[in-house]
Amino acid sequence: MSFYENLPSGVLIQFYNEVRIKISKGVVSKNMYYELGLIIAAASKRGLQLEKPQNIVQDVNYS
Repeated sequence: MSFYENLPSGVLIQFYNEVRIKISKGVVSKNMYYELGLIIAAASKRGLQLEKPQNIVQDVNYS
């Protein structure tokens, strides 16, 4: 069970939005995409549909 599965839905969506904002600003890491995946998985278990990231290979800064 991930940390995100224990959060209320509203807080889960806020975490999702914050990570998406950072990604859109170019503050990207592999860990952010991993966290985004955990958030999306937790939301999916609740029946919430969140947009999955596109072009992960092009966006991730591997340094």
